[in-house]
Amino acid sequence: MTKKKEAVVPMEEGNVDQIRDIIFGAQMRDYEKRFSRLEERVLNESNLLRNETSNRLDTLESYIKQEIGSVLDQLSVERGEREDDTRHASDELSKKASEHEKKLNQLQTKMNQGQSELRESLLNQSKSLSNEIQMVRDTLTSALDRSTEELRDDKADRKALADMFTEVAMRLNGEFQVNNDDA
Repeated sequence: MTKKKEAVVPMEEGNVDQIRDIIFGAQMRDYEKRFSRLEERVLNESNLLRNETSNRLDTLESYIKQEIGSVLDQLSVERGEREDDTRHASDELSKKASEHEKKLNQLQTKMNQGQSELRESLLNQSKSLSNEIQMVRDTLTSALDRSTEELRDDKADRKALADMFTEVAMRLNGEFQVNNDDA
C-alpha cells in the first residue's frame, strides 16, 4: 500500500506541472517574449541616442575647432601684414604705430566677441542637447513604465493561483467535494 502511494505522488506532481504548463505556459512564454522585445527596444533606443549624441558632439567639436583655427589663422595673417607694413614704413613709424595699435585693439575686441559668441553658442547647443536627451529619457522611461504597468495588470494574482492549484490538488485527491446545495 505504501508503494502505491509513493508511485501516485510523483504522477500527481507531474500532472500538476502539466496542468500548470497547459494553463499558463503560453502566457508565460508570451510574457518572456514581451519582456525580451521591450528590453531589446530600450537597448536599441539607448544605443541610438548614445550614437546620435556622440555624433552631434563630434560635429560640434570639429566646428568649434575649425572656427577657432580660422580666427587664429586670420589673426596670424593680419599680424604678419602689420609687421611687414611697420618694417617698410619706418619713416611713418610714429603715425602708423598709433593706427596699428587701434587696429590691434579692434581685432582683439572682435576676437573676444567671437570667442564669447562661440562660447554662448556652445552653451546654447549644450543646453538644447541636454533638453533633448532629457525629453528622450523621459519618453523612454514613461514608455517603459507603461509597458511594465501593462504587464503587471495582465499577470495572474499569486494568491488566486495558489487557491486554484490547491483546489485542483484536493479534487484530484478526492478530498474536495462540491456542494450542490444552491442547485
